[in-house]
Amino acid sequence: MSDATTRRDFLKGGVAVVAGVASVAAALEPLRGLDGPPDVDAWLQSHYHEMTPDEKAAAIARLEAAAKAEFGVDITISDPQPEAKTKFAYALNLGVCVGCRKCAYACEAENNTSRAPGKQYIRVLEMNKGGIDLESANHHYDPEQVPQAGKFYMPVQCHQCDHPPCVKVCPVEATWKEPDGIVVVDYDWCIGCRYCEAACPYWARRFNFEKPVIKPEEINPKTGYLSNRPRPAGVMEKCTFCLHRTREGRYPACLEACPTGARAFGNLHDPKSEIRYILEHKRVFVLKEEVGTLPNFFYYFDV
Repeated sequence: MSDATTRRDFLKGGVAVVAGVASVAAALEPLRGLDGPPDVDAWLQSHYHEMTPDEKAAAIARLEAAAKAEFGVDITISDPQPEAKTKFAYALNLGVCVGCRKCAYACEAENNTSRAPGKQYIRVLEMNKGGIDLESANHHYDPEQVPQAGKFYMPVQCHQCDHPPCVKVCPVEATWKEPDGIVVVDYDWCIGCRYCEAACPYWARRFNFEKPVIKPEEINPKTGYLSNRPRPAGVMEKCTFCLHRTREGRYPACLEACPTGARAFGNLHDPKSEIRYILEHKRVFVLKEEVGTLPNFFYYFDV
């Protein structure tokens, strides 16, 4: 941790201005994680980077037990670490994306996002062919069949920027960039101030205004501590390139669901990877290049 204000200090300052047990309970409420009494252990939990292996194991066991108590499902929470000489990147072929949103639905199922209200990390924009106009793009399109004549489609999600503005503005360092290029959030450390949401130029952060609603049969039980484990209300969440999958050698769920092969994913440090081939041989561009975020999400055309 740097000299920046810690979550504990930040919250102590807020709690200090109120009095009584009820006020302290209110301060603990968004930090308890799942249903049940306020969890003081979660409130006082160290920052992820400061936790020892034993402390991480205890935190994971506590979260798994809480998930079991709430959903009646045995959820496993892994903590895969970034691999050396690995930097993940994504590429999307705009020439073959048909706007079916199967990527968004697969992401929803994989990452245990709320179904009511629906929360998706991927927003698919419908635009008129001939140019990219984000101001007039429609992400509420609902035709009987896609693609529509004269339209093209641009899925947008977290771009895992090399210069992520969302990380810079977090007052408690609850979000950071991992060595393999993935920007993550520690949900137990996040205070829900939403500064990161405002700072992101890609509208890639999501805030849980209320407790996520997921039926037990809809829950993906294979989760990661920094990715798709159940989240409480009052915290920020986002795409993590499915790090619980990709750090174990699998593709992100959105890529596997794409029916047209529009998505490519890989390690930029691997000269034989598909992502390197695309960057070296296709007409590639990044969204909002002028803001200087240096994203690791690329768009391209075959010709």
